[in-house]
Amino acid sequence: MNTTLRALVSAGLVVSLFGVAMAKLPPAPPMTEEQKAAAEAKKAKDAQAAEAAKQAQARAEDRVAARYIAEQKAKGITVTPQAGANATPATASNTNAKPAPASNTAKK
Repeated sequence: MNTTLRALVSAGLVVSLFGVAMAKLPPAPPMTEEQKAAAEAKKAKDAQAAEAAKQAQARAEDRVAARYIAEQKAKGITVTPQAGANATPATASNTNAKPAPASNTAKK
């Protein structure tokens, strides 16, 4: 019991001293014009890289879908691609798959 109390007191002391030390730190200095320009350039570069990655992902998805459709077509199975939430008009209309025929077995 004595060890637990000693551990709690020392933990409280560490937390309170850490709080005091953080309170005494000065605020960060304001950014200079060069730093602002560098931050804007980095932001633009990151946005461009994100857009390039997004386009590469879309091209990869299109290649995989086209390969799957071609494999299924070779097997004699007709595949109708479904346009997802992130599908572009180019990806939705560039498929060579024929629509599946409607079955008349639904209602009799």
